[in-house]
Amino acid sequence: MSLSTGLTELPFRGSSEIIKIPTSGYEFGANFTDPKLLLIGKVKTDGTLNATVNCNLTDTLTIKTKAQLTNEQDRSEGVFNFDYKGSDYRTQLQLGSGSLYRASYIQHVTPKLSLGGETGQQPTSGVVSAARYETDKMVSLAADFMYDAMLRDATASVGYNYILRHSRLRGKIDSNGTTSAHLEERLPIGDGVCCILSAEVDHLKKDYKFGFGVKLLFWFHNE
Repeated sequence: MSLSTGLTELPFRGSSEIIKIPTSGYEFGANFTDPKLLLIGKVKTDGTLNATVNCNLTDTLTIKTKAQLTNEQDRSEGVFNFDYKGSDYRTQLQLGSGSLYRASYIQHVTPKLSLGGETGQQPTSGVVSAARYETDKMVSLAADFMYDAMLRDATASVGYNYILRHSRLRGKIDSNGTTSAHLEERLPIGDGVCCILSAEVDHLKKDYKFGFGVKLLFWFHNE
């Protein structure tokens, strides 16, 4: 179970002005884990159902499926992923609703440095090149460059992922002036209680978003 609160952005009377309304939500989920199969289901208070299926067909080939069912018209969607892992590379093919398709490839150049690229329609057509550097101290650094063929627009970003003993910190900054950070920390009151803090700042649009949440995890064992 998880409980969250934040702001919802809505247009003001058909104009370009955006108003922010405080909102909160409750979510209930159930998981099933197996060495070759993972099932995840979540239901929100607004009736939205999210389902995830991960199936390891072989040691190198994995099929992933995500689906979202809502009460709103034309808002339900589904995505299929075919993930293949080689000895020093990884490739993925993604197909989904709304004419979504994407193909990606990433190759280990050195034991710590990886380079790759991605192309497809997601939902806009474009090309992405990326680099990732990992250290033995649970720190990952990544950079990417994306070109939108339809808008003829290019965006570059850099991000980090730092894993501590009881917490995980992620962040990103891009060439549009947007900075974001996400912190998830396990609380000492229980192994299944996590506190989540997140923030996003758009300097050009002067748009600021902050949020927090509490996540509760329960495990059921059959004997």
